[in-house]
Amino acid sequence: MKLPPLKRTPVFLALGVLAFICVVRLLPGGLAHRDLLSQLENETYDLRAQTALKFPAPAATNLAFVAMADSSLQYVNQHNHYQYPWPRSVYGFLVDELSAQGTKAVSFDILFGQLNVLDPSVALSDGSYIESDDFFARQAHQAGNVLIAATPDLSPPDLFATNALAVGDVSTEKDADGKLRRVKAFNVVRQWHPLLESAATNQDILIDLTRAEIRPGEITFPITGTTNATNVVKLPVDASNTFALADLVGDPLPPGLPARARAFTDETVWQMGILLAAQELKLDLNNAIIDLPHGRIRLIGDGGVERIIPVDANGYLYVDWCLTPGDARLTQAPIEDLLGENLTRFSGQTNGLLEKFRDKLVVVGSSAQGNNLTDRGATPLDGDTLLVSTYWNVANSVITGRFIHRTPLPVELGIMCLLGLAVAFITWQMRAKIIYASLVVLGLMLAYGAITFYAYIAWRWWLPLIYPLIGVMLVEHGVLVVYLVMVEEREKRRVKSVFSKIVSPDVVNELLAAENLSLVGSRREVTVFFADVRGFTTLTDEMQESVVEYVRQHNLDPVAAEKCFDESARETLETVNLYLTKVADAVIAQGGTLDKYIGDCVMAFWGAPLANDQHALDCVRAALEAQRAIRDLNQARLLENVAREAENPGRIAAGLPPKPPLRALQLGTGINTGTVIVGLMGSGEHISNYTIFGREVNLASRLEGVSGSGRIIIGETTHAHLLRLDPALAATCVELPAVKPKGFRTDVRIFEVPWQPSAA
Repeated sequence: MKLPPLKRTPVFLALGVLAFICVVRLLPGGLAHRDLLSQLENETYDLRAQTALKFPAPAATNLAFVAMADSSLQYVNQHNHYQYPWPRSVYGFLVDELSAQGTKAVSFDILFGQLNVLDPSVALSDGSYIESDDFFARQAHQAGNVLIAATPDLSPPDLFATNALAVGDVSTEKDADGKLRRVKAFNVVRQWHPLLESAATNQDILIDLTRAEIRPGEITFPITGTTNATNVVKLPVDASNTFALADLVGDPLPPGLPARARAFTDETVWQMGILLAAQELKLDLNNAIIDLPHGRIRLIGDGGVERIIPVDANGYLYVDWCLTPGDARLTQAPIEDLLGENLTRFSGQTNGLLEKFRDKLVVVGSSAQGNNLTDRGATPLDGDTLLVSTYWNVANSVITGRFIHRTPLPVELGIMCLLGLAVAFITWQMRAKIIYASLVVLGLMLAYGAITFYAYIAWRWWLPLIYPLIGVMLVEHGVLVVYLVMVEEREKRRVKSVFSKIVSPDVVNELLAAENLSLVGSRREVTVFFADVRGFTTLTDEMQESVVEYVRQHNLDPVAAEKCFDESARETLETVNLYLTKVADAVIAQGGTLDKYIGDCVMAFWGAPLANDQHALDCVRAALEAQRAIRDLNQARLLENVAREAENPGRIAAGLPPKPPLRALQLGTGINTGTVIVGLMGSGEHISNYTIFGREVNLASRLEGVSGSGRIIIGETTHAHLLRLDPALAATCVELPAVKPKGFRTDVRIFEVPWQPSAA
């Protein structure tokens, strides 16, 4: 397939749109257009997540949820007379029961603030009592698998943190539309030296640890509540950020204190879901390989287990919301069920206990509504769902190794460029039928959209949708369509104005689909056709003499005489147009280009503007068709004369001139084939004609001059083409004596093409 040549303007338009969209994609966030397009992309992600939920996906079978429901509040209130927030002993009994059932890990989606010494004490089996907080800490320590919640702004008391297995991050950061789509894989929490922590609460100093600035050789602490840059406390440190304790407490140091200590330590607090999965896979989180520039976190576990968590540059991973709170694969129970089983177990009645949480990874969180326990919000799946589901879904991703992979920016730009080039190619290739081009582009957009959904459902690949579809494909196609309509349609109108009356409609359509015509001439082999209506000059003279005689005999006044002359001229013109139309119709019917009318002569050619391998044969066929059309016309005119003879006595009686008899005119045709110069004659604004020039054109005109009446004379080259294209027609041709046309130095071989039956 031959591709049409490209033009600079549409190429620049397509590349310009593509470059603009890519630049917009590369711009930093926070801009209005970026926020809008990013939000739309997030909406398509939500739709993909909702669609994927309808298809089964791999899931861990040992995830569990212990719910603090509305019924739990009623139960604890009725049995223990506790209002929420409950004493920590309630959670201690829960841990005791889960430990007895053999759970693998227990994670609390509950933030434990300061210790509460006012909570009721717990009676132990030996008759002694223990503080509520101490009881919870002891049970956590004995279980050895309890994970305590923390956020960057709120850490659990040391009593709980030191007795729990680990501290997990439960902070959430919703997108601008209020939906929770991603979580941070870890947070780095800075733990300051106890002396500095004490200084932060010292009424005499009150240093602000949150605004500390670590510089080479010193750490600067602003005074709380001040903004003056000079109102600070400076602590000298060495390269490892250790300081001399004497700088804070003075000399001599109290017994047991070292001379120097680290000012702070940075602790990595992993997201609770990751922490939970690490207990299942025995992942070594302390030696995790965190490579944020390359967007990945590598975790190694026992037995060669490895997980690569895809994250962005800030350490966020997208949650695969494949396990809803109502999923049958998730083991669930309200907290009162386990508290009741614990009471039963404590009384020694262990028969019939279900122990359905054995080997489970348990998340303890709220499912209550309408109180300060409510922990609900919007996710891609629903505008109101349990946010505690975040942790078991993250844990499920780590356990199954199935993560959401967002397309890297270079790949996304590559997809945009590829689709943009495809749209530009389709639009340009099908520009003659722009509606079809739009349908094909629409089909391509739908196909790409389907691919993005399938990629997410099958592999959790988040391919970009909004920028490629709206930013590139739709905008680029729209810009090119506007260009084609405004510029190309103008060119089409120019082509139509030149050719609509000189070639067939099919040829016009082909021209419109082809490249624009150039005013620059080109060499082309064509077959030239001249056909002259014989006897027209004699007819004109006779009609003129007849009118003059009628005016003289009837002594008409000037007005009446002028009317007679006008009527005669009109009839003369109608006659010649009638004959010329027959010839022109034959030319166009055979795909020829009607060049011009030269008085009562028709000039046409074949082989341009569209190439035609059988231009000679088509031209000769047009000549045959024209001669037969003239013959039929003459027969009709002779029959009309009979009617005129019968009508004329009445016209004479009415004082009207008689209608003259219609004459039968003949056609003389000359045809020649050869190489000529073809092109548009005139300027771009004032095109006169699409025509041909050259020796072969002159020869065709000369052959018309020697053709006589009712004959078709062709040149030697035309005859050679007939021998190749239609040997039967060529065999009927009769070679005539060579002639030496005016302006030619040598004789020219000529042939006559018979067109009437042999019996004629």
